[in-house]
Amino acid sequence: MSEPIPLKSKGFHPYGDLIGFEFTKLRKGYSQCVLTINNNHFNPHKIVHGAVMYSMADTGMGGALYSLLEKNETCATVEIKITYFKAVREGIITCDTKVIHKGKSFGVLESEIMNGDILVSKAYGTFSIFKLEKPREY
Repeated sequence: MSEPIPLKSKGFHPYGDLIGFEFTKLRKGYSQCVLTINNNHFNPHKIVHGAVMYSMADTGMGGALYSLLEKNETCATVEIKITYFKAVREGIITCDTKVIHKGKSFGVLESEIMNGDILVSKAYGTFSIFKLEKPREY
């Protein structure tokens, strides 16, 4: 297994820093990230933009899969299907992700996004897994 991904490290994931979410848990085949909602996350209707939740699922999936990869492997999103169940207007959203399947060349993952104890979104993703010419630094 590769070395752990840093949980809270400014600059490690610039896009995550931009949106404001951070990993709170990373273990073998699992990740959790959280985001405290603010006005920058809203669409024109004053609800959290779907792309915010999509980004959390995509990043959470990458983190969960990275936990199972060797240092000379990496992964990339192939596709994600996301379903939105409820609008989010405030509070904290939490994205829990688990690896459903990891093969040699692809992984399948599932993310659930909660606003408190309410399921607001669910996503399924497929990621390609491939070898690097030289091992990752982290």
